[in-house]
Amino acid sequence: MSYALHAYVSFPGTAREALEFYRSIFGGELTFTTFGDYRAVPEGSDAADRIMHASLITQRFSLFASDEVEGMAPVRYGDSVSLAFMGRGVDALEELTVAFEKLAEGGTVTTELEKQMWGDHYGAVVDRFGVSWMVDVSEVGDETEPSARS
Repeated sequence: MSYALHAYVSFPGTAREALEFYRSIFGGELTFTTFGDYRAVPEGSDAADRIMHASLITQRFSLFASDEVEGMAPVRYGDSVSLAFMGRGVDALEELTVAFEKLAEGGTVTTELEKQMWGDHYGAVVDRFGVSWMVDVSEVGDETEPSARS
């Protein structure tokens, strides 16, 4: 038996914009299917252009998303789930620092990305779409503090 865990995020009508933003940060192949494509809403409905299913497939992860439409449970954001990037070493810290900074544009940094008491570089941000992200990078020497890099 083979299986994998993938993140699936629901949006209140901003799935296309959010996944295009994430693709601008992480690259990858992005596909969208709308509710109208599947005739899942009445013809002429305002919801026809909303995303029924989207996928962003990168070399490192897959992210799936959809929009809510009338009749579905409303999107509720909370602090119970975060998308977490975990890495090891200087290269991961450099790459994930860039991603963290881009995710923070228009969002809210809840914990600055910096070396923590347990030795890892950790930071948390809620992006402009209300999605919580964490970055944790271990096994990085002291000389690689993000603010000290050129």
